[in-house]
Amino acid sequence: MHGRMRTALLLASAAALSACTAMGAPAPSPAPPQSGASERYRAHGTEPFWDITIAGGRIVYNTPEPGERIEVAAPSPRTSFNGHRYVTARFTVDITHGRCNDGMADRFYADRVQVIFPGSDRALEGCGGATLPPETLADTGWHIRAIDREAIADSDTYALDFAGGRVSGRAGCNRFSGTYTQTGMTLTAGPIMSTRMACPGRMAHERTVMNLLRGPVAISFPDGDTMLLAGNGVTARLARQ
Repeated sequence: MHGRMRTALLLASAAALSACTAMGAPAPSPAPPQSGASERYRAHGTEPFWDITIAGGRIVYNTPEPGERIEVAAPSPRTSFNGHRYVTARFTVDITHGRCNDGMADRFYADRVQVIFPGSDRALEGCGGATLPPETLADTGWHIRAIDREAIADSDTYALDFAGGRVSGRAGCNRFSGTYTQTGMTLTAGPIMSTRMACPGRMAHERTVMNLLRGPVAISFPDGDTMLLAGNGVTARLARQ
């Protein structure tokens, strides 16, 4: 009897602990940026401009000002609230995981970063880590880098821009534009109008891209600066401008 009661109490305690963990315990912090030779972590800030590189067991702090470069050995990162911290005698690099914009561009980054200098009230704010994909296509511009796995080197006449509810661009020859809507990760464009120039040797690319835009297009982001568009049997890879 006592054994059954003890087992029941243990099970009830375990269930309560599990419920508390699910409701109130913080999620495990992501792994810290590694300072080994095969990893590189970058952060930067504006007003004033600065950047930090953590790689190869070293931390390098730079600014445009002469004599401002500081290089120190990278200590093991300390876990902090939702992030990690590198503490050295010259400065502390405090990394907090969370969407960050540096205020100078439309790109967002994975981390908020602060560089703190001991013995003074000097602290620099900035962003670091991976570039995040845009939340929507609105107000973004892209270079077309590949069409159906064929690499495109010309960035001037192969581009797509999304602004004011319209998509516009070129795919080797004519300029085109039209309305578009985005629902989740699906792009629907059209109708698309274009100029009527003839460009020998480049019309095939244009026809392929126009065919891509004629139907629903699936959007995906392998990383924050690369977008894949797929539809009507066509795939295009684009790079963020």
